[in-house]
Order: sequence, then C-alpha cells, then structure tokens
Amino acid sequence: MTSKDQKPTKKPTTNTEASSNTNSKKVSSLTRQPKTRSKKYLEAKKKIKQDKLYPPEEAIKLAQSTSLSKFDGKIEAHIVTLHQPGKIGEISFPHIKTADKKIIIADNSVIKDIKNNKIDFDILIATPAFMPKLLPLARILGPKGLMPNPKNGTLTDKPESTIKKLAAAKTIIKTEKKASIIHIVIGQVSQKSKEIVKNLQELIKTIQPSKIKKLAICATMGPSIKVKIEK
Repeated sequence: MTSKDQKPTKKPTTNTEASSNTNSKKVSSLTRQPKTRSKKYLEAKKKIKQDKLYPPEEAIKLAQSTSLSKFDGKIEAHIVTLHQPGKIGEISFPHIKTADKKIIIADNSVIKDIKNNKIDFDILIATPAFMPKLLPLARILGPKGLMPNPKNGTLTDKPESTIKKLAAAKTIIKTEKKASIIHIVIGQVSQKSKEIVKNLQELIKTIQPSKIKKLAICATMGPSIKVKIEK
C-alpha cells in the first residue's frame, strides 16, 4: 500500500479537550437568548418609569391600561417576602370573581329531589338533627362527594352562617417551592380599579408590610410596575 492509499489517522481526543467540549455544551445549554418583545409591549413599557415606586391606585390603573391581551386578562401581584418558602396563609379577597357554586341546606324537599335523581347543587349542608334522614341516601351522595360531614364543615348547627363562609372566595397564599416569592392574582383587567386596590391592600395586610421586600404588579400580558408599600 502506498502512502497515498493510507487513510489519515484520527487524532485521539485528550481528557482536557473532552472536558472542554463537555463544558462548552453545558454553557451552551444553560445560556438563554434574551426574550424578544413585541412592538406593542415595548410601547406599553415606555409608559412606565422603571425607577419609580407607584402608589397602589396609580399602579393598578397603569397595569390595566398597559394590558395587551385581547381577552379579559388578570391583574397579578409578584412579591418578594421575608417569609420562609411555603404556605403563608389564606385570604378572602373582598372583590374576587369566582365561579358561582350552588350551596343548599338539606330539607324534606331536597331529599325528594335526590330520590328522583335531581341533584342541581354543588354543596349540601345539613344539621346533626336532620342527618338521620340523609343517611339512606349515602349511596347516592357519597360517590359524588356531596354527603355532609363535620370534616369539611358541611355538618353544622349553624347552616346559614356556614353558607356565607363557604361562599366566600378563599385563596391560599404561598411562595415558590425554593424561593420566598409569591405570585398571585388580585383581579381582572375589566374590574373597577378601586376594587383591585382593595384586594391589593388586603393582600399586603395579610402578608404584613414589614415582611415585604419588593412588590410589583402587571397584567397577564403587560409590563411590570413597581409598587410603593407604606410600612
């Protein structure tokens, strides 16, 4: 075999080169390209002063006016707190629109409807005194999760006040899994700004102003607005 016929020998990869290639791939996979924003987004962002802390009322109105969604978007609050990561508590916002649930109190007419397979309610409340009449219907109500019981508060001596309590919109306030940052919806873009302000004030009160490091709000599709917190 002549020297011309000989195939070139592949140069072996050294440990240093292999390590370098591996690191390059890691860096490449971890490097994220900056997010490309639309012209409308950039125009909306120009309305906001990035170095300003806006009063809640002004911030809410600005978030509504800079919403870019064609649908009725949400107004969100993003908060950096001094709390440890996890659940912080629960809140009943004074003005949050939630899906309506039909809650009724068990009586003889309700029992008749259930026997006729007419179940047009989401939650059934009963008193301990009335419970014996419902027990024969456990095979119908049980599988649907509608049987009153003390654990979820639907078996009670005060059915009227329980209805009010269950009808209230309750939201769990919790941080990210590994960071003390909260992301929570405080209203809709179409809502009155005064209502969203009251929701935000209730949220700040529940978390505690002294426990909040940073607070910003935005529409679902809109730029972020920094909010001033009175401590």
